[in-house]
Amino acid sequence: MLLSGSSVHAQFIGVGNKAPKTNPIDEIRYDNPQEFIIGGITVTGVKFLDPNTLISVSGLSVNDQISIPGDAISSAIRRLMDQGIIEDASINVTKIEDKKAYLEIDLKERPRLNKISLTGIKKSEIETVEESISENRGKVITEALIKNIQLTIKKYYIEKGFLNTAVQVKQIDDTLRVNNATLVFAIDKKDKVKIENIYVTGVEEVPEWKLLSKLKKTKARAPMRLFSPSKYIPKLYKEDKKAMIAWLNKNGYRNAQVVSDSVVENSSGNVDVYLDINEGHKFYYRNITWSGNYLHAADTLGMILGIKKGDLYNPEELDKKINGIPQNDVSSYYMDDGYLYFSCQPVEVAVEGDSIDVEMRIFEGKQAIINRIILNGNTKTSDHVVMRELLTKPGQKFSKTDLIETTQMLSKLGYFDPQKIEPRPIPQADGTVDIEFNVEEKSNDQIELSGGWGGLQGFVGTFGIVFNNFAIKDVLKFGQGLYKPLPKGDGQSFAIRFQANGGFQNYSVSFTEPWLGGKKPNSFSVSLFHSVQDYSKLLERYEKLYGGGAGGLLGGSLGFGGSNSFYSGYFKNTGGSVTFGKRLNWPDRNFSFSSSLSYQYYDVKNSFLLANFQNGQAHDIALALNLSRYSLDNPQFTRTGSSIVLNATFNPPYSSFGIKDSDDSEVKWIEGHKWMLDADWYSPVVGKLIFHAKANMGFLGRYSPNVDYSPFGRFVVGGAGMGLQNTQNIGVELIGLRGYEEGIVHEKTLAEQAADITGESSSSGQLSRQGGIIYNKFTTELRYPISLNPQATIYGLAFLEAGNSWGSYKDYNPFKLRRTAGVGVRVFMAAFGLLGFDYGYGFDPIPGIANKGLKNFTFSIGQQIR
Repeated sequence: MLLSGSSVHAQFIGVGNKAPKTNPIDEIRYDNPQEFIIGGITVTGVKFLDPNTLISVSGLSVNDQISIPGDAISSAIRRLMDQGIIEDASINVTKIEDKKAYLEIDLKERPRLNKISLTGIKKSEIETVEESISENRGKVITEALIKNIQLTIKKYYIEKGFLNTAVQVKQIDDTLRVNNATLVFAIDKKDKVKIENIYVTGVEEVPEWKLLSKLKKTKARAPMRLFSPSKYIPKLYKEDKKAMIAWLNKNGYRNAQVVSDSVVENSSGNVDVYLDINEGHKFYYRNITWSGNYLHAADTLGMILGIKKGDLYNPEELDKKINGIPQNDVSSYYMDDGYLYFSCQPVEVAVEGDSIDVEMRIFEGKQAIINRIILNGNTKTSDHVVMRELLTKPGQKFSKTDLIETTQMLSKLGYFDPQKIEPRPIPQADGTVDIEFNVEEKSNDQIELSGGWGGLQGFVGTFGIVFNNFAIKDVLKFGQGLYKPLPKGDGQSFAIRFQANGGFQNYSVSFTEPWLGGKKPNSFSVSLFHSVQDYSKLLERYEKLYGGGAGGLLGGSLGFGGSNSFYSGYFKNTGGSVTFGKRLNWPDRNFSFSSSLSYQYYDVKNSFLLANFQNGQAHDIALALNLSRYSLDNPQFTRTGSSIVLNATFNPPYSSFGIKDSDDSEVKWIEGHKWMLDADWYSPVVGKLIFHAKANMGFLGRYSPNVDYSPFGRFVVGGAGMGLQNTQNIGVELIGLRGYEEGIVHEKTLAEQAADITGESSSSGQLSRQGGIIYNKFTTELRYPISLNPQATIYGLAFLEAGNSWGSYKDYNPFKLRRTAGVGVRVFMAAFGLLGFDYGYGFDPIPGIANKGLKNFTFSIGQQIR
């Protein structure tokens, strides 16, 4: 018996090989419904759906009494069809025995979505659109599913300015997979809809152009508009309206509102926007009173708030002064003393004319003690490395400022993605609070590996590796079978580097423990290095390339004529240092101090690297003192904060002890002192645009006028500050100045000017660099992020820069600087560090250089240009 909806027709059902004794048609009459007990229910025709669930959805149950035909059957079919996953449904009576009816629910499932095909758009767009709708694969194809996919596609193109996008759909059954189908979406984007005109009415005091400037993403069409396209996007238009009203509110127009607005299609197919705005008039603060404050006097709170009678009414600024500025807002004043549950609600209690009275209603609550610290996400870094950086300790009073500064401390470690560091206070029932820190590990180890063959240099190769979260104790576990190829997690730093370039070789190794002893943030570092430039190797390579006798040309080009002295020349530098550093709590937690004891040995013969030290040996023993303050929010892309570093280096005053080098002495003991100051400051301008200003300066000093300034560590200005091919940066302090070649930015000394007059050379070689004993440099930059992905942080910049070096204090003129401007890009990659590419244009020619180097590309790696 087949019962479909309210219509019933009889069907004879065989049982086994025999016909039933009683035909069901004899017991069921269309004009006389009868009562039956449901003896059993089976489900047929389904492949993916659960039969028991379908029986439950139908509302039919075994042993239920129903009328056949009747409403129960019709309702069951309707319930099944309402699920949207069934294409066809019928209910069969398979047999009737002893007033028991046995039912069969015969269903046809809707096909499942096996594939989505997009037509009418570019291949690059197909990949992007498919990402947004791919989650629908495998679902049952329903009208709702099709509609949702269409809306998703339309939404994507509407956000691109294609408001009239049409999406047609066609379903194609899959011939290989049973009950599967493909949906083909034909997309017609049509033309972009642009804003032709924006008409504003109702404003009286605010200039219309200023109001329209607050519509950042909603602009009228203009011939020269490049960076703010005029396409109409409803979502952005809605956001811009809110931002415009918020700006009016911020400027005292408390009652400003959009009375009405409309977007009207014009004859060109674009739209015109009509805005009717009621700006109202400006309001000002009159009386500010406080209630609920038992711990602190109203006068004290008023002084922290910093708003006076007659100030422009600005709810946004008021909220910042209550809750927004760490250490300088009202909430920090309470929360830094443990009052986590503090709240302050400003309420307008009177509005008269253009004046508003505000009552600050305070709830102070109780002091909260930190119960425990919870760390999540530090899968590589040991817990103790994170815990020792926290300013929020169990047993201490809660502090809002400590929580913010702890976040900055964790960011400075470099082990975690600064964008993902999330501190969360969790109040407890007993009045204490748990602090949960959620972090996400990022790789900050760096590797440098390069090699090549070229020209005079022959083989060029570099290998360097820096482990920034090293664990030296795990190296010792090799014998225990617990050795890790890359022991990590203890916050130590280990670096090793080797470089070969023609006749140049450099080796260096360093190790840093940031918490010596593990109890206090006292750092300990040790480093060793050796560098050598062998000119005989250079000559050997030169003559192989250009034939015998060519070495005389090379020596002559470097200022040594054709003599053989150059051919046996070299420049060797070997040394090491030990450094001890300490964080300071005064004047604030951002200060640190370090001292370093270093020794360097120079062995130089017929070298052109330094004009004032070409032969001999020298010992350089130095004590360096470093005082710094660092408060940058993010080392990869800094938005706010400052950094200032003062470094002073002292050699022993040998001349004061009666130790004096004779003019013909081959071994010299370097004496003197050196001072350097580096200052950086960052601040947001608008949106993601960041302003960066910095100043760098340094000078060499001496203890006695009878002893010349040190020939080493002089300031060589120009280029990226990395050395010519990284081979000639030994013995000097490299200062980058983009737009000029390295070493050419230098005001000549009096001796050099005299040499120009007499025609005598003041330098032994064309490639030797005099270097200055004093320098100044000033930089301003605008930075904008392209990608803030921690694995590849990218930002562009535009810069103005000016700097110079002087070889004599008599020549020093801080206003005579070489000016340059340009653009650049920075790419921070976890594996390689910071890569910099800049193009600079120098505006001030260098005397005697004939404008050489005034347009210059610079490349830097692993460093910010000083």
